[in-house]
Amino acid sequence: MSNVDTPLVLVVGATGHTGGSIVKGLLASGKFSVAALVRPASQSKPVTEELRASGVEIRLGDLKDGIPKLKEALAGVDIVISSVLAWILDDQKDLFRAAKEVGVKRVVPCDFATPGKPGVRDLHDTKLGIRAFVEEIGVPHTVIDIGWWMQLILPLPTRSQAPEPIKAMTYTVHAGGKQKVLVTDLRHVGDFVARIIADPRTVNKAVMVWEDELTELEIHELGERVSGEADVLKSKRIYVSEEDIIKGAADAKAALAKDPANPFAIARKIWTEYENSMFVLGENSLESAKALGYLDARELYPDFPKHPLSEFAEEFYHQDEPASHWLRGF
Repeated sequence: MSNVDTPLVLVVGATGHTGGSIVKGLLASGKFSVAALVRPASQSKPVTEELRASGVEIRLGDLKDGIPKLKEALAGVDIVISSVLAWILDDQKDLFRAAKEVGVKRVVPCDFATPGKPGVRDLHDTKLGIRAFVEEIGVPHTVIDIGWWMQLILPLPTRSQAPEPIKAMTYTVHAGGKQKVLVTDLRHVGDFVARIIADPRTVNKAVMVWEDELTELEIHELGERVSGEADVLKSKRIYVSEEDIIKGAADAKAALAKDPANPFAIARKIWTEYENSMFVLGENSLESAKALGYLDARELYPDFPKHPLSEFAEEFYHQDEPASHWLRGF
């Protein structure tokens, strides 16, 4: 393994939004050496060159390479962090089998979303299956969830060039907006991760990262006020009932069953299941996370700088295009 003073962390999915934040946080901490597993076809892409320039070691490979090659890619690695695309979650299994065989000290499966019980979101159930697999093979692990991104939670200003369907999503108030919502600034995810993976208290535990918790209605009121378009944005609110959310989730599931390869049907199903989880069942709350056994990152690291949504909103509404993360994709 690597030098005990600078553990080597391999990030899978380092070129994505969450993976990129994780890499930045690890490097900024000064406590880790960082490598990224990158597919050969992506080795010359600008984002890969940026990783190299920042000091990240690029290791070529793919989750489908098989255990022998993955073991080679894991040479000298102390910690593996996975932040992969939703449709390749099951491909993590060989990575974790290889990690077990070479003696990796800790793995972090791809979660980085909202907490919840099984049977509500198929995507979350897949993640829960990966957690169960990691426990079954006996590799030390840590699960990290982060709630919802601040970048995606506020109502967009009217000047945004986002398509109307995206704007409508941000104007929607679900089931009266009464449920509390945990939010985290995507840019800070890596800073939390760096603290968590260096902490022996988090081995074989799940950790809930969050920076603020407000009801959905409070979030709308905050955004409307800070945007400078309070009356206009309030008039654009779209109220959706609990019954409509539940029906929408059922309809989306039925539509996908008829056309399993339709990307729009897939996205619709994922989103409607999130709506039900967060805004009907209230699963994306601190109370819910603690009931599910998560450790509270704010309690673990009380010295971590506070960053309320109100502070983020001041910056958000001064951006040239506040919908940038919506437009670039998750």
